[in-house]
Amino acid sequence: MPDHSTWWRKRIPAPVQLTTGPLQFRDPFPSKDGRKVFVVGSQTRAELVRYDAQSGEFVPYLGGISAGDADFSRDGQWVTYVSYPDRTLWRSRVDGSERLELTYPPMETLLPHWSPDGQQIAFMGRAPGKPWKIFLVPRDGGRVQGITSDQLAETDPAWSSDGKTLAFSRSTHPEDESSRIGLLNLETRQISQLRGSEQICCPRWSPDGRYIIALTAPVQRLVLYDVRNDKWKHFDTKQAFQGSYLAWSHDSAYVHCDCIIGGEARYCRLRIRDGKLEPLFDFKKLPRRFQVLADSWLGLGPGDTPLFVRDTSTQEIYALDVEFP
Repeated sequence: MPDHSTWWRKRIPAPVQLTTGPLQFRDPFPSKDGRKVFVVGSQTRAELVRYDAQSGEFVPYLGGISAGDADFSRDGQWVTYVSYPDRTLWRSRVDGSERLELTYPPMETLLPHWSPDGQQIAFMGRAPGKPWKIFLVPRDGGRVQGITSDQLAETDPAWSSDGKTLAFSRSTHPEDESSRIGLLNLETRQISQLRGSEQICCPRWSPDGRYIIALTAPVQRLVLYDVRNDKWKHFDTKQAFQGSYLAWSHDSAYVHCDCIIGGEARYCRLRIRDGKLEPLFDFKKLPRRFQVLADSWLGLGPGDTPLFVRDTSTQEIYALDVEFP
């Protein structure tokens, strides 16, 4: 086992950093003689996988890259994703060629989504000590532009089918976790609030532009906004929903999601026409401990292929040699 040692020899009143590098350390515990500190060091890694319906197995996707939050351009030629563990934003062709890094540390990114014309990517991003905000970046790289300059937290960007509007979750106050859905007009840069969206988060616009699926907060229940008729619908499902990741089928007929049935997490799809919730398979063969925020990502690839993140992180116990002042 590697022995990462750190010494210091004079009294310094300010805290001193003991480690550097990609490992994350937690749960420090001193030795009895006071000369060592034992810590758990973890390397967060993940593998992008797809569900193979014939075998019932989860198999590597895009070469099993350490990434998630994948989203595909409407023509199916391009993919954008978040690389783990650095959480930078990339785009490439679906065969992995023409890879381009779009953001750089220390910014963290989540949930990128292609614009309908394939020219821009909207995503969640944050700098250290700052709230999550929504940003836009050109597909071929360039200036990363925030959609607002205030201190309100913003999450879950979703494009309208014509590419003229972005729906997103927005806090009501810098110190308030309550949420509503904002609508950004990309032509005028004006923001309005979606009527009736108080205490609702995580919008996902259907590919045909007819609906916005979302979740109530803090209790996660699926709700549907009919854009054409300006009406909300609450689905009368008995199951709880485990995460905030929702994915529309390409024909806008279903929403794919996590749900809890009989105390177990299942992969389900909700039929929009009548609200029927259909369990498809479980996750017994898939380690899903790798989480960003509170949930483990899921999505859909071309042909509505279910995509997930397999946790391949490692953990070891390290001994740090120290000399206390």
